[in-house]
Amino acid sequence: MASDERNVKISKVGVIGAGVSGLAAAKQLAPHEPIVFEATDSIGGVWKHCSYSSTKLQSLRCDYEFSDFPWPDRNNSSFPSHAEIVDYLEAYAKHFDVLRCVRFNSKVVEVRFIGDQKITDNGGAYGSLLPGQSVWEVAVQTGSDTIQWYAFEFLVMCIGKYGDIPKIPVFPKGKGPDVFQGQVMHSMDYSKLDQEAATQLLRGKKVVVVGYKKSAIDLAMECAEANQGPEGQPCTMIVRTRHWIVPHYWVWGLPFFLFYSTRFSQFLHERPSQSLLKALLCILFTPLRRGVSKFIESYLLWKMPLEKYGLKPEHPFEEDYASCQMAIVPENFFGEAEKGKIVFKRPSKWWFWEGGVEFDDKTRVEADLVVLATGFEGKQKIKSILPEPFRSVVEFPSGIMPLYRGMIHPLIPNMAFVGYLESVSNLHSAELGCKWLSRLAEGEFKVPSVEGMLEQTGREVEVSKRTTRFYRRHCISTYSINHDDDICEEMGWRAWRKNNWFFEAFSPYTSQDYEKEK
Repeated sequence: MASDERNVKISKVGVIGAGVSGLAAAKQLAPHEPIVFEATDSIGGVWKHCSYSSTKLQSLRCDYEFSDFPWPDRNNSSFPSHAEIVDYLEAYAKHFDVLRCVRFNSKVVEVRFIGDQKITDNGGAYGSLLPGQSVWEVAVQTGSDTIQWYAFEFLVMCIGKYGDIPKIPVFPKGKGPDVFQGQVMHSMDYSKLDQEAATQLLRGKKVVVVGYKKSAIDLAMECAEANQGPEGQPCTMIVRTRHWIVPHYWVWGLPFFLFYSTRFSQFLHERPSQSLLKALLCILFTPLRRGVSKFIESYLLWKMPLEKYGLKPEHPFEEDYASCQMAIVPENFFGEAEKGKIVFKRPSKWWFWEGGVEFDDKTRVEADLVVLATGFEGKQKIKSILPEPFRSVVEFPSGIMPLYRGMIHPLIPNMAFVGYLESVSNLHSAELGCKWLSRLAEGEFKVPSVEGMLEQTGREVEVSKRTTRFYRRHCISTYSINHDDDICEEMGWRAWRKNNWFFEAFSPYTSQDYEKEK
């Protein structure tokens, strides 16, 4: 690594973040000796720093693994805990000597653009990822006031969409947390507690959990478990938007992958850049797609008391799957609801009063603790360190960051974003995307023009809009195999990865199918 007269350390590739995406980027870009900046003292990202004691993976092990590093017990049908996932990531990093690239306790506080390429929105070539001269400068804080500057030709952002900046609801004046006499915290702060501290916080307390996604459901379950016995208090969940939840990955005795995770099943769904014939077939297949969604819904309504508790969503199951919002519910979740340990409220609006929370139907719930499981400001994390004019183009009016192949923003030169595309397996998408990035950096192929990339990302947005009302999450789950096909073809790999036509059509794709070039 070189330095200039200002003591700026110069290198080729920088990676910000050492979670799943950062490790994948560091491993695939290893020939360029990347420097990975991790703000904390350990790898693992949200699995290490933003998980509850009960947090588990929502996929089987074989669906969440690196292509060249299978789980030692990959056929285990249980969902691994967050601690097991961290152990797996640490084993991966040690096996491939990725840790030598990581600078721990190194927080990136500023990024500067020093290149000569300008933002363009009317076409033109994107340029090489490794132009031979520094394009970005990065300020890294390693102590209370110690700042070290680095310069890179190519910068990979792997800070993710979750954690760090909580999304806090906005309340009318006089109806916010300031009037509440109890305690208010975000799920991000709750996740920093160890199991004993979390149990002590919840036990004997009247707790309100705001939200109905995975983090809220897990938190309500922990609250119910901490309040067993006659002295225990119920946990109230405020559910404004109902989403489909699933108990496991079987539907009427059939494995779930048959419905959405095979090439045949995804053929029924619209995809970007499809031919006119394929578009016509998608229209003809509409009743079949709706039938699949209804079939799954019928099982979920039979298996769980969603209608009893007013939790049946108004939208089809397919819309939640297409937006990567399907959550696995804990095994005894509705058992705790039957015992009265979890109570559901479904207001359109709510706010605080001094003794708890109040709803738009004028009813009130007393509370000692209100936990906001309301998500995170993912794009704000990027905007907080990106300089202008790039900060202003992070997201388009659609609300989705336009990322070509889920990696490259056409209007931001020499920078990649890993971990912002959602799919059936975010780990697999990150790893395959980083393989693509590595070969792009080596000059093995070229991306389309800026205009061409923007057109492609625009088509993806339009497909998402037509598929689900929750399209802003940038999820590719209904056409993930086609997305991987496009990546493989650009790398010069064979798109169809199976050994025969039957498995190609009806077996699920996993990261193991993309271990090597075919």
